[in-house]
Amino acid sequence: MSGFRRILLCYDGTREGQHALKDGAALAQDLTAEVHLLSVLNNTAWMQGADITSAVPLDFINESAKAVLDEGLQKLAARGIRATGHLAIGEPLDEIPFFANHLNVDLVVVGHRRSHGLARWWSGRHDGLLLDRVTCSVLVTMGAAVEAPAAVAGTGETAQSAEQS
Repeated sequence: MSGFRRILLCYDGTREGQHALKDGAALAQDLTAEVHLLSVLNNTAWMQGADITSAVPLDFINESAKAVLDEGLQKLAARGIRATGHLAIGEPLDEIPFFANHLNVDLVVVGHRRSHGLARWWSGRHDGLLLDRVTCSVLVTMGAAVEAPAAVAGTGETAQSAEQS
């Protein structure tokens, strides 16, 4: 894996994004790779007719997106990682490949939400997968396991509470 010299971490502030940030940061440290952090403000709801732009000032939306990016950069800095931040407004399935190709990265790190197919950054719309749109490797982080029902855990506890014991 020493071929990963430039890594693009995709961060949106969600739990899955935080796992991608943490896992990607650990990998970047191990490989002493150059790190780029991309935060994409997904505007698909606006483009599909939701009139959010008239209800929420554009400055507020931009400030919120910038705050998510700054949060990710601060988390990386706390780990001793110097990263270059990039902010994009658009569809993640379009923006991630654009930045991956523009920055000539060797690896893209994204988070995956198991329970909600629409939230997947690596699959997105029906017009193609992220994997089909980049020329580099993609690491999909899964985060914590989904809680198992009590009957499956075997002790009358959930899997999560069993781990805490």
